[in-house]
Amino acid sequence: MNINGIPTRTLRAHPEQRVIDIIDQTRLPHALHWVRLTTLAEAAHAIRAMQVRGAPLIGATAAYGLAIALGTTADDTHLASAAAVLRSTRPTAVNLHWALARMEKVLRTVPPELRCAAAWAEAEAIAEEDVAQNAAIGQHGLKLWNDLIVADGQTLNIMTHCNAGWLATVDWGTALSPVYAAHDAGVPVHVWVSETRPRNQGLLTAWELEQHGVPHTLIADNAAGLLMRSGKVDAVIVGADRIAANGDVANKVGTYLKALACADNGIPFYVAAPRSTLDFACADGADIPIEERDGDEFRLVHGLDQHGQPAALRQLPAGEDVANPAFDVTPNWLVKAIITERGVCPASQAGLLALYPEEAGV
Repeated sequence: MNINGIPTRTLRAHPEQRVIDIIDQTRLPHALHWVRLTTLAEAAHAIRAMQVRGAPLIGATAAYGLAIALGTTADDTHLASAAAVLRSTRPTAVNLHWALARMEKVLRTVPPELRCAAAWAEAEAIAEEDVAQNAAIGQHGLKLWNDLIVADGQTLNIMTHCNAGWLATVDWGTALSPVYAAHDAGVPVHVWVSETRPRNQGLLTAWELEQHGVPHTLIADNAAGLLMRSGKVDAVIVGADRIAANGDVANKVGTYLKALACADNGIPFYVAAPRSTLDFACADGADIPIEERDGDEFRLVHGLDQHGQPAALRQLPAGEDVANPAFDVTPNWLVKAIITERGVCPASQAGLLALYPEEAGV
């Protein structure tokens, strides 16, 4: 998507140097800062510390991180060890595990001395597929918006939660891809962006929408229900970190509450995600691991000080007992439909298998 009118992706690979550049998303929205990853440890830290966020981007970064780790040659032990380091960084986003499993499957068929080149090629393929799949999600989602527009020129009001735009992927985004498709097609669209505490990923959504010229309004998380009740929301769309075989959806904590408010107000609640987010081996949402993150993410508030420098302000004593779950699970019956690169389907096992019949029996 665009930054200052310039088409930009979240990740830049340099195979000849065996490094990648990423946008350090912990510095956004205050500063656009690129970081070069040169080692396995740096790639793992980038994922764990949320310098890269969003399930699809985490998967792509992990794939490149494995390529970085292999060097000029890699036996099976080295390959497995490097993959284990990356796999341990984030438990909930299934794209991470999907990408690493795909990389290992391909690389184990290649002689050790050829694995470096093969790893970079496969990582690039994963990244390019992510871009194409997200663009397709945008076009499928755009067709849904047409059913919500009742008069020419009427503004379509969409609400989202967390960041599922191009910053969460290699490009285009998942939940925001249909928004960008509508905007680029000339459909008047406005986005209600919830702040998404405590990591405030909604600020990243607002930043990227501003860069692309999409009208939007940032709101406190707790304002979402009031806006729905007041008739100011036509639809809610979110991304996902894992979708179980029955259509249950794990996404940023707070998503479930928005889905409940949608149900109470007759507002469609959509989930957008590529194939890599679908976990057909996971029966339902009860089997999805929920990441518990460091309590200081809640105890401290990050921003800029009076001199414009990054700073942290303590809002709770260091010893205050807090819970900081990163995700929640929205049951399938609250989801109007799931939008993937193959089309739109009901949030059910039958619906998902209709799009992905090859996964039957997993």
